[in-house]
Amino acid sequence: MITRRDVLTASAAGVALSAACLVPRALAQTLAKTAHILTGFTPGLQDGLARLVAGQMKDYAETIVVENRPGAAGRIAVEAVKTADADGSMMLFAPLGFMMLFPHVYKTLRYQPRDFTPVSTVASTPTLLTVGSKVPADVTTVVDFVAWCRANPKFATYGTAGAGTTLHFLGATFGRTAGFDFLHVPYQGNGAIQDLVKGEIASAIMPVGSSLGLVRSGQLRALATTGPRRCPFVPAVPTVREAGYPSLEDLTWYAFFVPAKTPASIVEKLNAAIQAAMRTDEVRAGMEKLAVEPDAVAMGDFARLIASESDRWKEIVQATGFVPTD
Repeated sequence: MITRRDVLTASAAGVALSAACLVPRALAQTLAKTAHILTGFTPGLQDGLARLVAGQMKDYAETIVVENRPGAAGRIAVEAVKTADADGSMMLFAPLGFMMLFPHVYKTLRYQPRDFTPVSTVASTPTLLTVGSKVPADVTTVVDFVAWCRANPKFATYGTAGAGTTLHFLGATFGRTAGFDFLHVPYQGNGAIQDLVKGEIASAIMPVGSSLGLVRSGQLRALATTGPRRCPFVPAVPTVREAGYPSLEDLTWYAFFVPAKTPASIVEKLNAAIQAAMRTDEVRAGMEKLAVEPDAVAMGDFARLIASESDRWKEIVQATGFVPTD
């Protein structure tokens, strides 16, 4: 199975090659003056990241518009890009879960990964397991939290950004592995964090940037991150592997996709524009503010990563006993 280390090692050469490619001037004339990037959620981390990168893709189109198309757990945006003209004027910006997880979650999914050409990832982030005022102040570690959940089963809840997401299944896996009933409470956007602060739920599993400010201010306590190494934005917080739960290790990647029949020449031009944007100081500084790390995976490696992660998430979903929904 391809690993994140394998992908990143191979990507270093792939990114350099993409940057070196020269695109004929005539190709630029075949592109629309205005390009659109669709994201499937309400304003927040995802569209903020898309706008950050789009703002530096100066050689791709005269104007790039980022549009929020929330609904159906993000699937509305995905379906819109699937049926768009394959001329490079319409792109999808989404977490990889749309491609590697949703096919195992929905019975009647109106798209498949083969309907898209993966162009490039741009960033990754681990998620944080955080607790709020519902949980006693002396609960400061994962071990403490598991003991508290076992002793207080009716309060053992966790919030995420939606049912059927990777965050949902990370929580389900945690509860199953640790031996307690962990009740999932799905939200839209960052609603889980707001209720966590108010004490309506015990914990949340969300991207680092969603709760970083509240963790730093002491309103929330971060117990673990899901990355393969400690997160530079919360270096004192142990990883789930350090906490004894390696099966929860996971990163959320954010990436660009285009319709499957988009000509290779246009895909290469888009990839080159993304890589150029990634090298700018503006994008790197902006990613730091959003608490995500630059993480560009080249096109060939990207397709293999999706296939590998899809197999992994299929096993995770089946192990939780989840029944695919409509």
